[in-house]
Parts: sequence; C-alpha cells; structure tokens
Amino acid sequence: MLSACRLDAQPQLVDVLSLSPLGVHPDHQLHGVGTQLIKAALKAADDRGVPLVFLEGSPTYYGTRGFQRASSCGFRSPSLRIPDLGFQVAKLSSYEPWMTGTFVYSEAFWANDCVGLRDPERFARIATQV
Repeated sequence: MLSACRLDAQPQLVDVLSLSPLGVHPDHQLHGVGTQLIKAALKAADDRGVPLVFLEGSPTYYGTRGFQRASSCGFRSPSLRIPDLGFQVAKLSSYEPWMTGTFVYSEAFWANDCVGLRDPERFARIATQV
C-alpha cells in the first residue's frame, strides 16, 4: 500500500509516498509475487509523477528491487527508531537533485505508533534475510 507523505526539502515541501510492508503467504513465496507487487507500486507512483517512494524494510530484499539506503542519498529519517539500513528510498523519473531533506510521515502513522521499530535487535536479525 502506498501512503501520502512529505519530504521537508529546503526550498519547499515535496509530496512523496511511503510503501507499507508487504507480505506474501508462504505458499506463494519465491514465485516473484512480492517483486511484482513492488514493481506495480513503483510504476503507479511514477505514473502519478511522484518523485520518491520511501520504506522501512530489509535492505537485502528491497535493495534488489529498486531501493537504496536513503541516508546515503541525502535523506534524513523521521525517527531515531528507524535503523539506518532499513530506511530506504526509490528515486523515480520526476526526482530532481534538490529534493533532499527529512522524510515526514503523515499524522496517521504517528497516531497509531507505526513509525520505526520497538525491537531494533529483531531488525538486525532479519535485515540480512531475503
């Protein structure tokens, strides 16, 4: 699922999206279903002219599907609870180099305590799994 968020860039706010974690039933894993879901989400965002899609997730999995470490691209995480390795971004065709800054989740993420991890050690264990 893609959710509306913002990037607090120096010259202006930029409308961006966040890709929520996805899951594929174990009976259907390893058949490319997750990859196709991600590909469709990124295409839908790109077709709408969205420049960036952010997520929190495994760099091993999402790194081979169009995402890269956001901090190495000039983006700041909205929370200290998000491990640097897990904070990722996909740059789409309308991205411009001036678009750097702090990623900001919409209020619903904060109101429901859905930002970052409460158990960073768990992320360390799963971050290297595909």
